[in-house]
Amino acid sequence: MKNVSLAMKLDSQTLGQGVIDSTIEYLNQVPKLAETLYELLSEALGLKPDHLGAMECGRSRTFIGQYYPPCPEPELTLGTSKHTDPSFLTILLQDQIGGLQVLHENQYTNVAPLPGSLVVNIGDMLQIISNDEFISADHRVLANRAGPRISVAGFFSGPALPGKVYGPIKELISEKHPPRYKEFTVGEYISKFFSRPIDKSGLDEFRLQE
Repeated sequence: MKNVSLAMKLDSQTLGQGVIDSTIEYLNQVPKLAETLYELLSEALGLKPDHLGAMECGRSRTFIGQYYPPCPEPELTLGTSKHTDPSFLTILLQDQIGGLQVLHENQYTNVAPLPGSLVVNIGDMLQIISNDEFISADHRVLANRAGPRISVAGFFSGPALPGKVYGPIKELISEKHPPRYKEFTVGEYISKFFSRPIDKSGLDEFRLQE
């Protein structure tokens, strides 16, 4: 019995270290992916590849583990209600349970999990600085009888302290395309986002009157 107990303890220790190592590796690699995405998005806006990076759009990052237990009556509830993300970019790692839906043409569509893939969301802050060239993805998570559903979301934004000011990129502004949003700091946006009514977009607080 002592030998069996020792073997189980060693397996547990090895598994624990493996989880720690893979987690650290993930946290190191995902920001590199974000840097590449910012380069591609900069070019898509007709800007130099380092433009969004120079704006420090990925300097601050928050990783949140999400756990959704099985739900016996998923038709009566949601895992997460509809929302957009208060970030520039969100990079999501989800398991194979599914449940994520994105709003497309006024209808929610399943985002089927693919092994080895990541989901990338444009966030509210990127919509603002791109002056609506990029649109923040409205999405939700359904409750599910299968489970538990586990995901890891990485939110990338600018520095909260000191309060760096962001607004529509001046290179994207013209007489035909005037600014559609007022300037903001990351701290200000986050504060208003979490104090807003649940049925309102965080963008509404910063949208200019046309």
